Parts: sequence; C-alpha cells; structure tokens
Amino acid sequence: MDIGNLVTLIVSIVTVGNILLAGVVVFIERRDIGATWAWLMVLFFIPLLGFLFYIFFGRQLTKKNFYNLSSEERAYLQAAADEQLTHIHSFGPLSEKYGDLMQMNLSSANATVTTDNEVEVFHDGKAKFESLFEDIRNAEKEINVQYYIIQRDGLGKRLRDELTRKAKEGVKVRVLYDEIGSRRISRSFFRELLAYGGEAEVFFPSWFRLVNFRINNRNHRKLCIIDGKTAYIGGFNVGEEYLGLDPKMGYWRDTHLRITGEAVRNIQGRFVLDWKKAAHRKSIHPEEFVFRSDLHTGSSTVQIISSGPNSETEHLKNMYLKLITTAKKSIFIQSPYFIPDSSFIDACKIALLSGVDIRIMIPNKPDHPFVYPATLAHAGELLPYGIRVLQYEKGFLHAKTIVVDQEVASVGTANIDTRSFRLNFEANALVYDAEVAKRLHALFLKDSEDCSELTLERYRGRSRMDKFKEAVSRLLSPIL
Repeated sequence: MDIGNLVTLIVSIVTVGNILLAGVVVFIERRDIGATWAWLMVLFFIPLLGFLFYIFFGRQLTKKNFYNLSSEERAYLQAAADEQLTHIHSFGPLSEKYGDLMQMNLSSANATVTTDNEVEVFHDGKAKFESLFEDIRNAEKEINVQYYIIQRDGLGKRLRDELTRKAKEGVKVRVLYDEIGSRRISRSFFRELLAYGGEAEVFFPSWFRLVNFRINNRNHRKLCIIDGKTAYIGGFNVGEEYLGLDPKMGYWRDTHLRITGEAVRNIQGRFVLDWKKAAHRKSIHPEEFVFRSDLHTGSSTVQIISSGPNSETEHLKNMYLKLITTAKKSIFIQSPYFIPDSSFIDACKIALLSGVDIRIMIPNKPDHPFVYPATLAHAGELLPYGIRVLQYEKGFLHAKTIVVDQEVASVGTANIDTRSFRLNFEANALVYDAEVAKRLHALFLKDSEDCSELTLERYRGRSRMDKFKEAVSRLLSPIL
C-alpha cells in the first residue's frame, strides 16, 4: 500500500470514528446542550486529537448507585431526609424564610438539617492550618483527611508528620487525596504513616501513574474530621502557596470553616462514601468510624450539600440558583472562576433588575489561559444590568463563598463554573446564621479595599485581542 492510500485509509477511519463518537455524544449521553455542541466542535475541527481529548476528558460516569450502596444504606439515608421534610419550618429562626431552600436540598440531595453547630471562619492560610494542626495534636481516636491537593513541600510534609505522630500514639488516621490534584505525591510519601497503621488512598488512580481516563472527574473536596466532633470544610488545599509563600501568586485569600456540632456527622458521612469508593470496599461498618451523637451548644443551622458527576441533579448549582432567587437585598459572591451556564446568568439578571445589589469578586491574576477570559466574558455580560465586578489585587482570590441578605451563606469547594457543577466531586456548607453571614459580608467589604472595579466603560474599552480571547474561551466554557 502506497503512502497516499495509507493516508486516505487513516483519514477515513478517523472520520468514521468521529461520526460514531459524535452520535454517542448527541444521542446516547444526556449532556447539557452547550457541552454537546462544544464537544462536537472539538471532534470535527480537531479530528484525531479531538477523539483523544474526548477519551480522557469527555466520558461521563455511570450515575446509577456510584458508591455501590446496599438497599438498606440507601433506605437509611432517604429515611433521615424524609423524616425532616415533615417539619421543615422548625429548624431555627431563619427556617420560616428559607424553609423552601432547606426542603429543596433535602428532597434533591438528602442534605439533612442540623441546628446545634458552632462555626468559625478562617480567611488566612496560616491561621487555618495552625488551628487544624492543634486539633490534630489533640485527637484521641480518629483523624480523617481529604484534600484535592497535597503538595510535596514544607506544609505537606508537616501535615504528614503530624498525622504520623498521632498514628504512633494509636489514633486511627486515614488520608484520601486526588490523583491529579496531588500528582506530585504517591503512597511512598506516607511510608512511615502506613508503617504505624495509618491508611492512605487515592481517588480515581492512574494506570502506572501515566494514564488516567477520569482526568476530567476529580475529587475537589477539602475535608478534615477529627474524632467525629470537629470538621473543616472550604477552599484551602495543602501547599505552601496556600500560605502565601508562592511569589508568583502572592498572598492567598481563601475561606474555610471549622465546624463543631451535629453537621460534623454529615461531613464525616461524605468522607466515608468517598473512602469506600477509593478503598474499593463493598461495605463500611459504622463501628469502623467515630460517630458522635451528643448535642452541642451552638446555634448555627447548617446543611452539607454535596454534588458530583455521579449526581442526577446539579445539587450545588440549584442551591446557588435558589439563593439568588430568594435574595431581597444583596448577594455577595467570591469565586476564582465565574463561568456559569445560562440559567445562572438569567437568575442574576432577574435579581439585578429587581433591585438586588449583586457584587462578584474575582482574582485579577489568571492561573489558566482559557478560564480567566471566560470569567471576564460572563461577568461582562452582567455589567449592563448593574452588577459590580471587583478584581482582587492583593494576591490570588480562591474563596468560594456566597452571602445573601446578610442572613445565609455558603462556603465550600465549588466554584461558579460547569466543572464544579457537573464534573467534579464537591461539597459546601450552607449556614443559616445571620452572625456568620454578617462576618463573611464584612470580610467581603474588607477585601474590596484591595480590589479594582471592572466598570462597564473599562470592559467596553478592552483590546481586540482580549475580545478574541474571550470569544474563544466563551465557546469552550461548557467543557472548561
């Protein structure tokens, strides 16, 4: 066979493969229509590479019983949510106003409501990790740690060494990390911890650390649970950049919560399911974990909302949408990425037209070539409607918070983008407490002092090159 015929054969095979794959994308996989068109563009405009991109980045997870729960386990989780639905307006002073939001989260995500929590807010990495290490040192029975990123640097080694010391003392230690986010470490990083009875598991591991067909579905959660009575949830990963020690990124502005109270059980339950999946366990016995049931004296009402590519419903996006449509006065959002779908944009437009004060704070320091222009494009679409867009100048803004009417607030791991809503495993704490909400509201105003404002005039005056970058990024936004 001569070269010409060989090339023709290869082109034919690739073309047929693209057509078949396009058929799968359009007719078999139930995707958002924007993501469908984005993948069709990739397949037809980049034939061979587009096929490879799809294999690694485009395949969807099997949603049915992803965690392999038994019928008894599923019934138990459902029963707890159903029982609360019968008295939804009895959960604290804000339940009358936000009862429908609580009900939606219960009905959709089995996110039970807890009312006896104490919530501490951290906005600086050094303070957050010193508090975490103190709680680890005081642990008596069990420490469960889950992070998207654990770096092989000073902070990562310090966390490992603190955990190893507790394992030596007989405390049960489990570490769960994401393969792609924590690609610079392996099980050998935890060799001494493992030798003293600790455990370390990786979520969606690669084949021989080279090939990962789930590179697009990452476990983005950042959780730590100590003795079943104290939990951390928020945006900080484990690395020196989160302490502001990376000269390129500068000061790292993030938000994390320390929670004591009944909500810790729900955060622990989230960890247990991910641990079960990563450790390939058919079942988890409750006695393997510490589950405290004693009540605390806190007054914060909290729901833990989780979502992922295994979910039939985009729980976290729906929570954000409900918060936006409920707002009467103000919505303050902090997110490093702002690439929402049309439903989110429309909800913001309706709120703005209704007189709600919406402010969004984004970084003024891009860390991804396509994501930042897409963020500007979506924020720019809302400028004519009156949104205030603040660009954080002090360093890098990584916080994922939304505060509504200084009464209710969400803090967690989910960004305002398709990746967090559909592709990654995420978890947020939704706090119904005016005191906590006002604290976060005040932090937003304080951060505003370190921001420049992207006005409509400035946005319209951007260069042609910036407009081109935004146009390309916006087309790719459903799969970024």
